Amino acid sequence: MYGIILAGGSGSRLWPLSRELYPKQLLNIQNTESLLQSTFQRLKECMPAENIVSMTCVKNCSNVKYQLSSFAQNPIVLSEPISKNTAPAIVLGSKYITETAQKDPVILVVPSDHTIKDVESFKQTVEEGEKLAEQGYIVTFGIKPSYAETGYGYISAEGNRVHRFVEKPDMELAEKYIEDGNYYWNSGIFMFKASVLLSEAEKYAPEIYGLLKNFDFTNSADIPFTEFDKMPSISIDYAIMEKSDKIAFVQLKSDWNDLGSWKSIYDVSKKDENGNVKIGHVLDEGSKNSFVYSSSKLVATIGLEDVVLVETEDAILACKSDKTQEVKNVYETLKKQNDNTHLVHKTVYRPWGYYTVLAQGNGFLSKIIQVNPGQKLSVQSHNHRSEHWVVLEGTAKVVLEGKELILSPGHSVDIPVKAIHSLQNPYETNLKIIEAQMGDLLIEEDIIRYEDMYGRV
Repeated sequence: MYGIILAGGSGSRLWPLSRELYPKQLLNIQNTESLLQSTFQRLKECMPAENIVSMTCVKNCSNVKYQLSSFAQNPIVLSEPISKNTAPAIVLGSKYITETAQKDPVILVVPSDHTIKDVESFKQTVEEGEKLAEQGYIVTFGIKPSYAETGYGYISAEGNRVHRFVEKPDMELAEKYIEDGNYYWNSGIFMFKASVLLSEAEKYAPEIYGLLKNFDFTNSADIPFTEFDKMPSISIDYAIMEKSDKIAFVQLKSDWNDLGSWKSIYDVSKKDENGNVKIGHVLDEGSKNSFVYSSSKLVATIGLEDVVLVETEDAILACKSDKTQEVKNVYETLKKQNDNTHLVHKTVYRPWGYYTVLAQGNGFLSKIIQVNPGQKLSVQSHNHRSEHWVVLEGTAKVVLEGKELILSPGHSVDIPVKAIHSLQNPYETNLKIIEAQMGDLLIEEDIIRYEDMYGRV
C-alpha cells in the first residue's frame, strides 16, 4: 500500500493561530507532534514510511520536509507551485507513485489535519477499504455524525453503496440528515488502485488527465509551474467522486475529528468543571462553556458564555462558539486588504530555528533570530537590503564573501547589499542574534539562495 498526505491547506478557519505561511497542519495544538506529524505516524502503521508521499504548496515545502524528517529519512514531499485544490494533487500524486514504484498499488489518501486516537480501529477500517479497492472501487470513508454540523460535506450511503454526495448544508438540512440516519460526514479520506483513479480521471476530468503527459517523475519530483498552472482548481469530489459509478463506501470505525474550526478543537479538548477550555496564561472568573487560548499574554476573562477567545502576538479573535465557521471570512478579508496578519506570525518557524519580528517601519525591520545547534541558514544575498547582526547568546559562525568570522556575545557584523553570506551554528548551544535590516524592499522574496541544506535552492 502507498499513501498520499494532502498537506497544502491554509487552515483559514483557525486564524489567528493558523497563517498562510504556517498553516494548521504544521501547528502543535494538542500534542507534542503537529497534525502533519501525527498523520504521518498513523500512516506508518499501515505502510512503510518510504511509501508515503506528502503533497504541499511551495511556500510550506521546507517546513513539511523538516517536520517529517524526524520520522523518515528523506521523506517524499511533492511541492505544488500554486494551489489548485485536491483533484490535481491526488491525480498527480497517483501518477508519481505509479512511475516511481513501477507498479499499480492501492493508494490511501488522507488529509493532514485530522485527529484519530484509536489507530488500531483506523487500521481495521483501512484493511476493509483495501479489499474493495482491490476489486476496482474508489472507496470513500464516512463518519457517523454525532450532531448536526454545517461545516462538513455529507455522504448518503447504505452498506457499501453510495447514493450521493452533498455539500455543506444549512442547520435545518443538517438536522434532517441526522434524523434520516443514512447520512455520514465526508472525511475526505479515499482509497483506490492507481490505475482505477487515473482511468476515472481520464473519463470525468479530461482537463486534468490531458495534462499528465507534461509531467515526468522518472528522474525528478519537480512540478513545473508553467504546466501545473494549466490545471483547473477543482476538488476530487466535484471532478470524479460525484460522477463515477465505481464508488464504494466504508464507515470509519475509529474516533475522528477534523480540527477545522475552533469549535472542533473545543469539542476534543479537556474541559474544567464549568465546561471551559483554557490554554496558556488564562485567568478566569465565572465563565462557562468557553474556549480561551493565550499564546503570549495574560488573558483575563469574566462571565463569558459560549465564547471563543484566541490571543496571538499580533491578533485577537473573539466570537460566539456557533460562529467559528465564519472565521474564514475574516481571513479572506485580511488577504484582500494585503494585511500580513493573514500571512505570517511575528514569530516564524524555519527548518533551522525561528525568527521573531521586533519592530518594522519605513525602510527598517528588526528581528531576533535563533539558530538551533548544528543548523545553518542558506548561503544567500539580497538585492535591496543591508543587514547588521549582533550576537546575543551562543557563538555565531558567519561566512561573508568567502571569509569565515567567529562571533561571541556582544560582537557584530555588517552584511552589505548583494554580499554573499551565511549564518551558521555548528555548536551545541542555541545561537541568538538581533538582525537589523535597512533598505527599500524588506521582504522574504528578496533572498537569492546559492546553497541550502534544506533543499530550498
